[in-house]
Amino acid sequence: MNTRRIIRTVICSALLLGGIVGPMQAHASVVIAATRVIYNAKERETTIKLSNEGKTPSLTQVWVDKGDEQAEPASVDVPFTVTPPVARLDPGKAQTLRIAYTGEALPADKESVFWLNVLDIPPKAKDEGGKLNLLQLAIRSRIKLFFRPANLPGNPEEAPDQIQWRLVSGGIEASNPTPYHVSFAEIEIVAGERSAKYEEGGMVRPGEAKVFPLKGDWHMATGTKVRYQAINDFGGPHRNEVALQKQ
Repeated sequence: MNTRRIIRTVICSALLLGGIVGPMQAHASVVIAATRVIYNAKERETTIKLSNEGKTPSLTQVWVDKGDEQAEPASVDVPFTVTPPVARLDPGKAQTLRIAYTGEALPADKESVFWLNVLDIPPKAKDEGGKLNLLQLAIRSRIKLFFRPANLPGNPEEAPDQIQWRLVSGGIEASNPTPYHVSFAEIEIVAGERSAKYEEGGMVRPGEAKVFPLKGDWHMATGTKVRYQAINDFGGPHRNEVALQKQ
């Protein structure tokens, strides 16, 4: 799972008459200032900044979901409000989003995870004379929103190093005994000159055991190590390696 997942949604298209639209690249004009949001329970609200780095105005729609990326904003029931939910953002300007916890019960002994969505809707493209084949895209960015209760034991920065690793059929199992979510960008098993990797990224929830499939050429031997790159609260890398014990 990437630190920032982009979903492209077609919002308007013209009829394509006798032509083929070539490869297209969609780039979000509206950029989120972080790759994750940490909401500490003791805070009344938390904020995050959006910036329009494009050359045209954008309309932004913002909402929080529980993890179902197909859920419509109006149908999502979450204990957070985000303001402003809709706003115009001019080129070179910034907008501060305010996220407030509305008080519904969440687990007090572990983190909860939600997703913050930012939909970047570009202005309608000008087609003078009606001679162009137009395809407009709205780009949705989704980043994790972690709700962190007060007085959790341990330290979130040290949580990746508390993961317990075990070889299983089809890959390596990561067990998380901590109350914090641990996100990985990469996991590698090294045995001598052989190695196997998992590079797609993934997250292990508190108290969860998750299997990551491995690709590569390796075998279990004395001195086999697990090397991993986790992602900290600021979106930066946390790298470490530990010896993998024979089962």
